[in-house]
Amino acid sequence: QVQLMESGGGLVQAGGSLRLSCATSGSIFRFSLMGWYRQAPGKQRELVATITSGGTANYADSVKGRFTISRDNAKKMVYLQMNSLKPEDTGVYYCNLRWTRDYWGQGTQVTVSS
Repeated sequence: QVQLMESGGGLVQAGGSLRLSCATSGSIFRFSLMGWYRQAPGKQRELVATITSGGTANYADSVKGRFTISRDNAKKMVYLQMNSLKPEDTGVYYCNLRWTRDYWGQGTQVTVSS
């Protein structure tokens, strides 16, 4: 059974940094596309970044140059390093695992104050 659990969210001032972590269970992690998505109040969930099983990363234009996604296949973990945070980065951040279907974590709140 696949389970995902995010951690590392919090309140930070604009210009600050946070590192999100996602712990996963199950045996399919190393084959899976992993991603981070976020949802701001009143908005649809949007893609932030993805990383393939081989380590190729892809980013939304809004976070390029500021965020870095990484993964540790041995630990079944995925990370999102967020630097130069802006108030518009505020939202609930969700970890996603995609294999034959999508799996989601519960989300972690990130709040960036101006």
